[in-house]
Amino acid sequence: MSPIIDTFIAPPCYDTIEILYQDDHLLLIGKPSGLLSLSGKNPLNLDSVHHRLVQRYPGCTLVHRLDFGTSGLMVVARNKAINAALCQQFSARSVTKGYTALLCGHVEKDEGIIDAPIAKDPALFPRMAICPVNGKPARSRYRVSERLYQGEVALTRVELMPETGRTHQLRIHCQQLGHPIAGCDLYGGLDLPGLEKTPRLMLHASELHFAHPVSGEAIHAVNASPF
Repeated sequence: MSPIIDTFIAPPCYDTIEILYQDDHLLLIGKPSGLLSLSGKNPLNLDSVHHRLVQRYPGCTLVHRLDFGTSGLMVVARNKAINAALCQQFSARSVTKGYTALLCGHVEKDEGIIDAPIAKDPALFPRMAICPVNGKPARSRYRVSERLYQGEVALTRVELMPETGRTHQLRIHCQQLGHPIAGCDLYGGLDLPGLEKTPRLMLHASELHFAHPVSGEAIHAVNASPF
């Protein structure tokens, strides 16, 4: 098998990272769409959430990532011990995540569950694929907030609650539902007439629920969607 080569070069991101909360142990930030979470191997992809934050908060590390096109909430550890404690919460699935998205078309049911295992698709890197044989279990819940039109384009605003954290999970699960996320270049979100020039991936991390790793206090972070 030939090695997978990542040829993606991120365009410059001029939007800033919003610091929503900080203490001696962690940061809660608002990531802009169009910024990598971590710097890539290619030196042209140096700019990232981590690259920017470590200049101001030496020793900080990412606990989780958001896709390049996804905006919204991230929790960042200020040191390795806090990173380990937060990662343990993510691994135990005691962290609750909520996203807002605009989906192509009108979703018929008001709510539902998408349960479809996900695997890497080496032939179509960086795409993932639904694969019952080799895929890892993946489960997402959705709830419709609004069915609307932008011009003649039918869209559905939904709240998405992933119960697992697979790569591209929400994007590929929405495609599996038959309603890709608007602006999604990998899973059909630019294919419908009127959506070809959607300016960004219409996916925003809007809520995070977790326990503060030092105080044990329940943290309920909210970051309103920009769309």
